[in-house]
Amino acid sequence: MPAVRIAVIGAGVIGARHVGVVSSERALAFAALADPAPRTEAVAREHGVPWFADYRTMLDEVRPDGVVVASPNRLHVPMALACIERRIPVLIEKPIADSLAEAQSIDRAARTAGVPVLVGHHRRHNPLMRRAKAFIAEGGLGMVVAAAAFSLRRKHDAYYDVAWKREPGGGPVLINGIHEVDNLRMLCGEIASISAATANVARGYPVEDTFAATMRFSNGALGTLTVSDAVQGPWAWELTSREEPEFAWENENALLVCGTTSSLAVPSLERWHNERGGGRGDPAVRSRLYYRPADPMREELLHFARVIRGEEKPLVSAEDATRTLACVLAIHRSAQTGQWVDIDALLAQGGTA
Repeated sequence: MPAVRIAVIGAGVIGARHVGVVSSERALAFAALADPAPRTEAVAREHGVPWFADYRTMLDEVRPDGVVVASPNRLHVPMALACIERRIPVLIEKPIADSLAEAQSIDRAARTAGVPVLVGHHRRHNPLMRRAKAFIAEGGLGMVVAAAAFSLRRKHDAYYDVAWKREPGGGPVLINGIHEVDNLRMLCGEIASISAATANVARGYPVEDTFAATMRFSNGALGTLTVSDAVQGPWAWELTSREEPEFAWENENALLVCGTTSSLAVPSLERWHNERGGGRGDPAVRSRLYYRPADPMREELLHFARVIRGEEKPLVSAEDATRTLACVLAIHRSAQTGQWVDIDALLAQGGTA
């Protein structure tokens, strides 16, 4: 079977990771790189592929089998639409767009053209998350009642030397919260409504450095999400999952899913249950779920190849990613208004409700 020809738009941190996987997998072939930054021409030359400053020229001249859009968020929409117009399947890095109206425009265009769109919520491809999801779906926790997610660590002060990161939209709600919200959706089901508050007292920038959200799930469960990038702590996915080697590993968890018969800690996959029913004095029993580790970025790109060949449907469609975006935007909306935000109503209004 011939390798699937993949072009990459954007050679920043995430784009470089995509380039690394595409260029190292036999099932994939690195077809071209598009990025207006002159320094990226050397990256293309290193891999022996053509370089383009203009992504549209690349799409027309190379005609790849698929495209990875790893550009700044504000460029996701025009780049994705350009691919869809040319009937080229596209993998869009998260978030799918900056607004719900823009995200919905991608979804509509893809449906009309019949072009598959995959959105890069890469944790969905992590075997440990897939193991946890399967266990919960099989009834391993009984009825899911509550969940508590955290992303509590300190980003180095130099992280905020970039001006846009100090302004609204550059804080942990959109940068970090979108991952945690998607984790909760994956394991606990759809989020129906959200109430939240934000704070910026730790750093004092216009953008938030901390937020807390309460969620009602469609299945009746309740959840909380607490995120801060200004505290010293190990309770964050990057520090606990071993997914990113550049982070020192901490033997802690970032998510708890609690049910009527047992509860599960993630990413350790430790399960707590009680064989006697949980009466006073009954000891809890701790066990562990097992899985075979794999690089989720690699798994995502191999899945994208199968999507391109028509063998699988996108694991994270444009519609799916739009709902995750809606939940994240609802955190900001609730923090501004002090009211609960209904996710379906927000989606129906394209984010203007």
